[in-house]
Amino acid sequence: MEIRLSHLTWQEVLNRDIETVILPWGATEAHNTHLPHATDTWQAEGVAFRAAQKATERGARVIVLPAVPFGVHTQQPDLPLTLNMNPSTQSLLLADLIHSVEEAGVAKMVIVNGHGANDFKQMLRELQAKTPVFLCQCNWWTLGDAASVFDEPGDHAGELETSVMMYLHAETVLPLENAGPGNERKFRIKALRDRRIWAPRQWTSVTDDTGVGNPQQATSERGHQFVEQVTDELADFLTELDAADPSDLYA
Repeated sequence: MEIRLSHLTWQEVLNRDIETVILPWGATEAHNTHLPHATDTWQAEGVAFRAAQKATERGARVIVLPAVPFGVHTQQPDLPLTLNMNPSTQSLLLADLIHSVEEAGVAKMVIVNGHGANDFKQMLRELQAKTPVFLCQCNWWTLGDAASVFDEPGDHAGELETSVMMYLHAETVLPLENAGPGNERKFRIKALRDRRIWAPRQWTSVTDDTGVGNPQQATSERGHQFVEQVTDELADFLTELDAADPSDLYA
């Protein structure tokens, strides 16, 4: 059964019982010197699609929306064609999309986020009060058990992301001899360095190659193993969400 809205006709949508829509949200940015600018978007899209397939096989009524390819890059204006969408713009776009979902009579929306600087929590707090559509989000890379798969997952374009891209889109990954080491310069201030206190990072002050984390141990096999973990967990959630009543979620 086709579960991508982009591949469905109007008549097929009319005839489909849709309980939940999944919105992959990525970014367009540099990913070291071996991964493509679409990495965050393609990963969010790939995870959403595979999890939705598994959930559909279990009877869940889900559809995957086209991915949003633009994310927050306010600290990367000096990286050519890293395309920024301000959080305020994201919120306006998300509100419009939620309205379209509500008008279609869909009960639930799940954002599958693929970019670390995207943060939808405060947006959902505000928008949930304005719609009957149940809203939630996940950062896909926090699902599964990365420590059981990767030696050093890395923060950006490292072993985890490179492995996942080797599995999902191997044709777009350059040989690893082209990759930079992903060395990171950390904050001098201890509380910021330890992430007890947060501040946005000026990316080109942090890394010379736009990566954070060494990708050299990445393999397609590790990417496959992790994607299976992530999509199994997300499919479990989608299946349970499908049967849930948004007005009766608390035991």
